[in-house]
Amino acid sequence: MLQNKDSNESTHFHTQSKQESANEDKKSSLSLTASKIIRRILLSIFTVIVCTLIALFTSLYILVNGECQPLRDRLVLSAMQASATKWLPGLFMPQETVDQIVKASYVVNTDVISLDEYSSSVSQSDSAITQDKWAEAVDGMIFETIKGSTFTGYVLLVKDPSRVFVGTSSDFKSGLTGKTIFDIAKKENAVAAINAGEFADPGGQGTGNNPMGVTYSKGSCVWNDSLKRTFIGLDRENKLIVTEPMTKSKADELQIRDGVSFQNGNVLITNENGNVSIHYSDNNTGTAQRTAIGQTADGTIILLVTDGRSASSLGATKNDVIDVMIGYGAISAGMLDGGSSSLMYYEDYFTKYSYDTSKLDEYQRRGLVNKYKAFTTPRRMPTYFCVAKEQ
Repeated sequence: MLQNKDSNESTHFHTQSKQESANEDKKSSLSLTASKIIRRILLSIFTVIVCTLIALFTSLYILVNGECQPLRDRLVLSAMQASATKWLPGLFMPQETVDQIVKASYVVNTDVISLDEYSSSVSQSDSAITQDKWAEAVDGMIFETIKGSTFTGYVLLVKDPSRVFVGTSSDFKSGLTGKTIFDIAKKENAVAAINAGEFADPGGQGTGNNPMGVTYSKGSCVWNDSLKRTFIGLDRENKLIVTEPMTKSKADELQIRDGVSFQNGNVLITNENGNVSIHYSDNNTGTAQRTAIGQTADGTIILLVTDGRSASSLGATKNDVIDVMIGYGAISAGMLDGGSSSLMYYEDYFTKYSYDTSKLDEYQRRGLVNKYKAFTTPRRMPTYFCVAKEQ
C-alpha cells in the first residue's frame, strides 16, 4: 500500500510539473506574441510616418518646381512669413530662386484715385462704417468678424483716435523680456490691444526684449537704432502716418506721438494732395496671419488681425489686407508684424457680444479674440497698439 501511495504521489508530482511547465510555456508564448504585436504596430506607425513625409516632400517639390508658378510663389512667400519656416523653401529650390521670388513680392503697383471718388465708392461697400453701426457701439468701438476667401479676420473700429497709443513692455534699457498681450493690457489699463512693431526673432525664438526701428510711445522716442523700416504711427493731431523709411529727426518734425517700425514694403494706403494711393503688391504675397492698422477720413482707427495656419483659415495676403482696409474706408494703412505675433485682445468681448465660451480656447477666455496658432504660448513682444478705456 505504501508503495502504491508513493507511486501515486510521484505520478501526481510529475503531472503537476508538466502543467506548470505548460503554463509557463503558454505565458512565454503569449509574451512573445504581445511583443511581436507591439513591434509590428510600431513598425507600421513608423512606416506610415515615413511614407507621409516622403509624400509631403514629394508633393511640395512638385508644387514649387512645377509649372504652376503663382502657386509656387504663394507657398514660398507663405513660408517666408514666419521666422521658424524661412529655411523651408531652400530645401526644394536654389536659394537664388527663393530670393528672386521674395524680391518680386516687393514690386508695388500703385493705384491713385481722387479722395472724392474713393469716398463715393467706399460708401457703397458692405463694410462701410455707418451711423447705424455706431449706434450699437460698445466701449466706443465696433467689433466685427469678417470672412475672406482664405481667411477669417477680426476688426475693431475705434471712433476716437486719441485713445490709440503704443504700449511698451519695458524701458528697453534693462534687458527685460517682452510682455504678453494680456500683461500689456493690464500694465497700460487698455480695453483692447493688437501687436505692433518688429523685434529680433531668430528661428521664432525671440524674447521680444527690444523693438527694431525708430519707436515712439506717449509723445517720446523710446527706441532709435537707426534701422530704416516702414513706419506706422500717429502724430499729435491723431493722424495716422505711414511712410518708408522714417528717421528720428523726421519723426520729430512730423510731431509723432506714438509709432512703430516693421520691415520694409509694408505701406498699404497713403493719401496726399486730395488723392488716395493704394500700394498693391504686383506679385501678391503669401498667405499668413496678419495684423494691420488704418484710419478713415473722419479719424476712425481700424485695427485688423486675421487668423491663419489652419484648414478653415489659411491666412490673408498683403492685397487681402488692403482690400479689407478699403472696404472700411481707410485713407491710410500699414502692415504690422504678423505670423505667430498676430494677436488681438479685447477685454471681456465674449460677454459684451454674447459668445458661447464653451467654444473658446483658454487664451480666448482670457480676452484673446483670434485663434492663436503656434507651438508656444502667446508671444512676448516689446510694443503693442493699445486702446485706452473710455473716461
